[in-house]
Amino acid sequence: MTHRIRRGAVPALIIAAALWTGASTIDAQQAGRGRGGPRGPVLSVTSTSFPDGGVIPMHNAFRGDNKSPAFEFHWSNGNDPAEAPAALQSYAVVLHDVENSSARGTTDTLHWTAFNIPGTAKGLAEGLGEGTLPDGTVNGPGLNASRGNTPAYFGPAAGVGPYHHYVFEFYALDTKLDLPATATRDDLMKAMEGHVIGKAAYVGRFHATE
Repeated sequence: MTHRIRRGAVPALIIAAALWTGASTIDAQQAGRGRGGPRGPVLSVTSTSFPDGGVIPMHNAFRGDNKSPAFEFHWSNGNDPAEAPAALQSYAVVLHDVENSSARGTTDTLHWTAFNIPGTAKGLAEGLGEGTLPDGTVNGPGLNASRGNTPAYFGPAAGVGPYHHYVFEFYALDTKLDLPATATRDDLMKAMEGHVIGKAAYVGRFHATE
């Protein structure tokens, strides 16, 4: 049986198809932006102390001079440098050994944290001091604090054997944290929740050679 299409029906079908296609495109574009709308500048870090993924020098290790590495903060849109977000208030850094587990559990070993690093900072100088610094930076939970010492940088300390991977996580926040230096790792992570406007990671490897 041959079906005849009424005059005027084809344009209506074409218009309906076009409208449906257009709606799908718009939905896809909105989905690509995510719930927060168009993505802003992205945070990254570099270091003159060692390359990302490279071996951490003994100078920056607990077994050596135990000096915190130098880092520089960068913001970019794609390949183009960009200004930091206007909402930026502070940075935080979290250093942990992902190979080492604590108390036979799944939690890795937290070496060092620092928070309330000023949002105007362009990076971290090598060899940060201990405790709370003049610019407001607070050395927080980590191995020093857990041992009853003044919170401070505690560098890589893996013994002879396979390399351990040490991850420096950097968080850009739209707030300053109202936390004491005696806060726990969980306290710090919970306080940052909902305030992260940029994040970057930098990885180093370390083991003792003898």
